Amino acid sequence: MSFYVYIMPNRKNGALYVGVTNDLFRRAHEHKQGDIPGFTKRYGVKNLIHYEVYDDPRNAIQREKNIKHWSREWKIALIEKNNSEWRDLFEEIAA
Repeated sequence: MSFYVYIMPNRKNGALYVGVTNDLFRRAHEHKQGDIPGFTKRYGVKNLIHYEVYDDPRNAIQREKNIKHWSREWKIALIEKNNSEWRDLFEEIAA
């Protein structure tokens, strides 16, 4: 089983959401549909722009916690390292 740490914004350089899941497609789809109450629904967070894969859930959870404590600048640098255009990666994981 794989575990995923992911980042979703509401727009480029907008509000950022960092999460962890064992089903990235399902979770990203829930965000896109607005099924998740709270921060992501309130701010319209819908685009999957960064994700990392882990085999061990403890490593994924720790990575999520670490990223959440990073400064905004570090989070943006992480995103732009592999996705400088902030392209929505949902279609890639849906294929």
